[in-house]
Amino acid sequence: MRGSHASCARLTDETRSRLFREVVMPHLDDAFVFARWLTGNPTDAEDVVQDACLRALNGIEHYSGGNARAWLFSIVRNTTFTWLARNRPKTLVLTDDLESAARDASTVMETLTPEAQMIAQADAALLQASIDALPAPFREALVMREFNGLSYREIASIVDIPVGTVMSRLARARALLIERIGKEMS
Repeated sequence: MRGSHASCARLTDETRSRLFREVVMPHLDDAFVFARWLTGNPTDAEDVVQDACLRALNGIEHYSGGNARAWLFSIVRNTTFTWLARNRPKTLVLTDDLESAARDASTVMETLTPEAQMIAQADAALLQASIDALPAPFREALVMREFNGLSYREIASIVDIPVGTVMSRLARARALLIERIGKEMS
């Protein structure tokens, strides 16, 4: 699968389907989580991911090997911004509803006392609100790094900025989070 598929004059439907299954399908859950952070809700994220999948399928011959996840995230990111411009021209909301984190933490929460559960929920809500309050470029970099586990290089490639800018945005995002959470907890 390495090497450029762009040199192929025309891929057969069977080859396109196979490449789509190999390149895109393994990363759909991550793409949905990323789109949910960018759009602010799961319903819009589903629309975005569906559009991104169509774009990925139509452009699969341009995938030249390498990091398939980063390639798909680039498509999801661009599709999200196009979708947001069309459907919410005046706003860009990057948020998440913490449902998946709540499901993952449910076992731990069940063993906590009611008081500890309330504190944990308040902490999660504070973190969520603090992330939501970050400027969009900082929030985007933070979500890709901390929630999606992308490397600095992958983020730089997706956003089309230098690695140093990614590092700067992450440092600034973390500093803003610490500052805001510190103010709220004091």
